[in-house]
Amino acid sequence: MGERCGWVGKEEIYIDYHDTEWGLPEWDSRALWEKLVLDGFQAGLSWITILKKRDNFREAFADFDPNIIATWGEPEVEKLLQNKGIIRHRGKIEATITNARVWQKIEQREGFDTYLWNYMGGAPLQNAWKTLADVPAQTELSQKISKDIKKEGFKFCGPTIVYAFMQAVGMVNDHVTHCPRHADVAKLNIRD
Repeated sequence: MGERCGWVGKEEIYIDYHDTEWGLPEWDSRALWEKLVLDGFQAGLSWITILKKRDNFREAFADFDPNIIATWGEPEVEKLLQNKGIIRHRGKIEATITNARVWQKIEQREGFDTYLWNYMGGAPLQNAWKTLADVPAQTELSQKISKDIKKEGFKFCGPTIVYAFMQAVGMVNDHVTHCPRHADVAKLNIRD
C-alpha cells in the first residue's frame, strides 16, 4: 500500500477528509456550490483552517442552502461578521450571497451540476501525477472555468481557487499515483 498524498499531514480531520471525501466526484448542485464557496473562503488561508470551521460555516450559512442565502442582505452580513466560528471577511460573505443568486440563475437555466460537468465532458479527468510537485496550481481549464463563472457573476473564484475546487469535487483525480486513493477514485468516473 502506498503513502497518502503529501499534503495530508498528521491531523485526523485532514486524514479523514483525504480518505473519504477529497477527489470523489460530486454530482449534487448544492454540494458543488458549497464546496466552491468554501474554496473561496480559503483564499489566502490553508484548507485545514476551513475544514476545522466547516461545521460552523454550515450552521452560519443555513446549511449552504443557496435559495435561503440568496434572500440575505446587510443584516445577515452584519450578523455573520460577528460570528467567531467562521472567517469574518466582509467581501467573502457578500460574495457568498451574490454567488447564491448566480447559482439560482444557472440552476434554473441548466443545473449547476450540468453546467460544471459539461466542462469535463461529464466525466473526471484522470491525472497521473507522480509527486506533489507535479500537480499544477491551476490549468488552462481552471482559467477558462474561472473566467466563465466570473462572467456569470461569481466572485472569489480565480483559476487557483477553481482548480482546488475541481480537485476537491473530483472533476480531476489529483491523488498522486502512489496514493491508495488514486486507483479507488479512478473507478468512480461515471455518474450514477
